[in-house]
Amino acid sequence: MVYASQFELGLVGVGDNVVDHYLDQGVYYPGGNALNVAVLAHRFGLPNGAYIGILGEDEEGRHVHACILAEGMSDSQLRFAKGETGKAKVTLVNGDRVFVGSNKGGVRRKLMLRMDQDDLDLISRLGHVHSSCFSYIEPELPRIRAIVQGLSFDFSTTRDADYLAAVCPIVTLAFLSASDLPDTETAELIARIHAFGAPMVCVTQGERGAVFSDGTRILRQGIVQAKLVDTMGAGDAFIAGLLATRINGASIDDALQHAATFAARACEWPGAFGHPHPAE
Repeated sequence: MVYASQFELGLVGVGDNVVDHYLDQGVYYPGGNALNVAVLAHRFGLPNGAYIGILGEDEEGRHVHACILAEGMSDSQLRFAKGETGKAKVTLVNGDRVFVGSNKGGVRRKLMLRMDQDDLDLISRLGHVHSSCFSYIEPELPRIRAIVQGLSFDFSTTRDADYLAAVCPIVTLAFLSASDLPDTETAELIARIHAFGAPMVCVTQGERGAVFSDGTRILRQGIVQAKLVDTMGAGDAFIAGLLATRINGASIDDALQHAATFAARACEWPGAFGHPHPAE
């Protein structure tokens, strides 16, 4: 394997982007797990960050493009295609976001993202990639894993055994969402993900914090109190904070605390990382 030098270490988000359309407010914000994590890791102090993905040639896609540039990130690896940008329809209930529908990724689902040599060169140079089960990128994961130090992957609430068995052996850190599971079932889930082949597992559980396992010890991280505006992207902010601080050299204990702090900060602004746009 060819790894990046310490000087160049950074993070590439690969895969999903959307706009989160707040039906009750008539606005949309940029979002999507892979994009959120890339942008927020950069915002939280990781100098070298990038995003690789497909945007539709529509108003929503133009807005997401502008937001990526506004966050100080390059657009060199973006693709633009005729069709709809991914869109999720959401409402807020007491500051908590509730998803009510989507177009399943829009044009991303139809085209499916594939890596070219420029992408692979960037990935190899920065050394760490984050993607998700919403990215339609699974066929590319082995090629990515072969040239990086770290490949994190958000499985969200996916529990399909065949899917987990196929993807877990490729990733170095598996993230899952399981706010509904009691402690005993959370421990069982973590053990199952390790058994499928993921060496590290982190389960985020909303107000109950997060649980991290490296196969030898289990760490529980509580939440940091926040002035709640919008929970959209709080889990992605936790992932971004954990990855950014670990890539910058922090211990896992310190990285978990930083991740909780960053997740709290993300609850204090609207959308996953701001940038509202009126919805027509």
